Amino acid sequence: MVPAPSTLALVSAFLGAVSAVPAPQPGRFTVNRVRNANFKRHGPAQVAKTYLKFGKPVPEELATSLGMNVKRSEGSVSTYPQEYDSEWLTPVSIGTPAQTLMLDFDTGSSDLWVFSTDTSARYVNGQTEYSPAKSSTSKKITNAKWSISYGDGSSSSGIVYTDVVKIGSLSVASQAVESAQTVSSSFTEESDLDGLLGLAFSSLNTVTPTAQKTWFDNIKSSLDSPLFAVDFKAGGETGTYDFGFIDSSKYTGSITYASISTSQGFWEFTSSGYAVGSGTFRSTSIDGIADTGTTLLYLPSSIVSAYWSTVSGAKSNSAAGGYVFPCSATLPTFTFGVGSARIVIPGSYLNYAPYTGTTCFGGLQSSSGIGINIFGDVALKAAYVVFDSSSPRIGWASKSL
Repeated sequence: MVPAPSTLALVSAFLGAVSAVPAPQPGRFTVNRVRNANFKRHGPAQVAKTYLKFGKPVPEELATSLGMNVKRSEGSVSTYPQEYDSEWLTPVSIGTPAQTLMLDFDTGSSDLWVFSTDTSARYVNGQTEYSPAKSSTSKKITNAKWSISYGDGSSSSGIVYTDVVKIGSLSVASQAVESAQTVSSSFTEESDLDGLLGLAFSSLNTVTPTAQKTWFDNIKSSLDSPLFAVDFKAGGETGTYDFGFIDSSKYTGSITYASISTSQGFWEFTSSGYAVGSGTFRSTSIDGIADTGTTLLYLPSSIVSAYWSTVSGAKSNSAAGGYVFPCSATLPTFTFGVGSARIVIPGSYLNYAPYTGTTCFGGLQSSSGIGINIFGDVALKAAYVVFDSSSPRIGWASKSL
């Protein structure tokens, strides 16, 4: 399929932005995230997306308000709002000659799956499709299958090839590329998203009968250091992924590390506590995951209510899927601990988007229905974050915001 104009615009934006990135060196490189020009911020849609990603059904009032046409007897969702789209995408080259697809880099999953010429036409809606037949280096893995299930009972699934996959200046010669045959309608609606590239631990990979390694696990021995770091920005500014090195110009002070539990396959760590505004820091263990594929910050209900109780007019709205508040409110900061370090999220970051009229949707929401605490983009934008596979460990450093 010929790439949609919006896809071409994303690729052009990347090529224009990459000139500002320092020349790559062997074993290290930087890639930019490109903003999806079609993306519209919509808090309830992001909450629904998170429920589905982590295998939980969307609460009925939220699903109804989004017009998702939930069929409880079948556990399926037939339509999704446009605002469900991914905000940030990154170009990835697959095959020989190279085919460029725009993928969502996701530290909350471990599959590299793409729309392809194997994808049934009814699931394709303007996406660029990987064509194994047009790649001289593509090889099908006999009997290999993959399948990812979502909280609405839908799934994405297909077959598996190996092929050359290049990001930035480095290539994996024989990377598992999971070619979609069926795709959940939530992804079909995202015409600019050509697939996902998982950056969690390979134990989460869904390929059977033999799980496959992530692109990062395959490339890390070629990197100067077996890590990547993210420097995401607020206000629609382009963020970056640094592979193989830590860029000291992107943070202030020192990096504080927390150990990672890989038992669930995520970048899972324990925060040392939190504070609301200028209030006292409360020391308490908050187990959660750092997830570039999730937009908001999801924490225990007690912490979330403690934060929003300080905002006049804020209230939990079940139809919205979380806390809303008067857009005129000045929101307090939210601080979370990493060991003895403190990461401060500006109040402005916690005003995610308008909801209705003069009401806005909060960037901090309860994790109770999702089953896991998630430090998504709202938190990641407030720091320079190092995903170090050597220990493994995760590092957080403050930066100029």
